[in-house]
Amino acid sequence: MAIQTIIVDDERPARDELNFLLKGIPEINVIGQGKNGLEAVALIKEHNPDLVFLDVQMPGLDGFGVLKKLISGKVRLPQIVFATAYDNYAVQAFEVSAVDYILKPFDKARVAKAIQRAKKLLEANASPVERLESLVGKLGTAKSPQPVKLLVKVQSRLMLVDAEDMVYAAIEDGTITIFTRDIEGVSNYRTIEELAGALEADTFWRAHRSYLVNINQIKEVVPWFKSSYVLKMCDRKASEVPVSRAQTKRLREFLKL
Repeated sequence: MAIQTIIVDDERPARDELNFLLKGIPEINVIGQGKNGLEAVALIKEHNPDLVFLDVQMPGLDGFGVLKKLISGKVRLPQIVFATAYDNYAVQAFEVSAVDYILKPFDKARVAKAIQRAKKLLEANASPVERLESLVGKLGTAKSPQPVKLLVKVQSRLMLVDAEDMVYAAIEDGTITIFTRDIEGVSNYRTIEELAGALEADTFWRAHRSYLVNINQIKEVVPWFKSSYVLKMCDRKASEVPVSRAQTKRLREFLKL
């Protein structure tokens, strides 16, 4: 029986490379690919795969977040092989929990070894639940992923900004402008949805269809017409961001208004 397999990685070249290596292994049948954690959860629920190659370092919901969602949602867990660029100190969490991993850049022999191990576990009908729950309990000992960097064009300069320093982003006429406390410039993202997908969902909130705000950078909530609100942000201009009617309820719940 073929091992039904899913690949999840936010970088297209990494997905393509791993898919190419897996094509050379007869036991593997790649049935889906995802580019972020939310897609990983959806693909696993939909396809019930035997094996998932799951990137650890993804913006928004990372590989560990996917694992926690699956466990808390009581979804049947596939065998999981984590793909990571972590160093030897950080991968101790995987080793202690007996959860398999492959390091980037991928090595053909190491990928094949991971598959053989997964195959033995599948043949033995060994559930990964206990091992994966053990990993979740040890995640605090692993290094945190590097912060997401945003490329911002300020006049003729290309600057890298830590995502947590973004106060808010706004789109107008198809162009996204990113505002920090000190600078503002044009983003290389094409849509607010695409930008939001690259950021931590618990921190960056779509207050309005044209605005994405960092909830940690809200200075003041101002009551507005018809029970709506305007957010005063922490940038130099103390910019005002409207809250759409659809998001007003979420703001009230968030702030217990």
